[in-house]
Amino acid sequence: MNLPEFSDYIVYVDESGHAAPEPDPSYPCFVLAFCLFGKNAYIRQVAPGMQRLKFAFFGHDMVVLHEREIRKSSGDFSFLRNPRLREEFHQQLNRLIETCHFKVISECILKDGGHQPHENLYHMALQSCLEELYESLAALNSVQKTTHVVFEKRGKNEDQLLELEFRRISSGENRHQKAYPFVPIMASKKVNSTGLQFADLFARPIGLAKLRPNQANRAYEIIREKQLNPEIPLTQGELDIP
Repeated sequence: MNLPEFSDYIVYVDESGHAAPEPDPSYPCFVLAFCLFGKNAYIRQVAPGMQRLKFAFFGHDMVVLHEREIRKSSGDFSFLRNPRLREEFHQQLNRLIETCHFKVISECILKDGGHQPHENLYHMALQSCLEELYESLAALNSVQKTTHVVFEKRGKNEDQLLELEFRRISSGENRHQKAYPFVPIMASKKVNSTGLQFADLFARPIGLAKLRPNQANRAYEIIREKQLNPEIPLTQGELDIP
């Protein structure tokens, strides 16, 4: 039996904010972030780099990086209350992100009162991100094979609605009027996925950059390079695994 033809790329997704259109005074936007990795870079650079970071600061690689816990120095990240350790951790995390090769695709929707109560901002952002993902893969000559897009599960109803919307867009209801070779994967919140952890780190800084453009935002400075000038080194053909 022949295996399906899979692309040399994979995508991990996370969001920041609530998808309901009602304004939230503390964070009046919704952000969806896609992280597009070449599988070779992911195997050889990204995942090992994340493991090295975890072993250095935790002594094991079972901890899952969450932007909220890091920001609040809570849970496994309570050691970040120490200013010296916090500075060292952020330096190493930023260095890891800067040196890894991937692209960030995102959509930030401001909750400015212009949306109807029935609108789902997640689905609106999903359409935009999938369309840009298609264009990015087309530029890499990689729209002939199946690319998996990994989401974190949010709940049975939400996941079902997301998959329906994903498949509607990918079936040809998009600005290209083409079928997209994308397949959604719904991952448990408990899974220790490096790709999902990268995506989790990026969504909120993107939103803050939109809401507070004049505020210092080191995380977004790094992310912006992954949006504008990403390096995604990958040759076509078989995955380079020894």
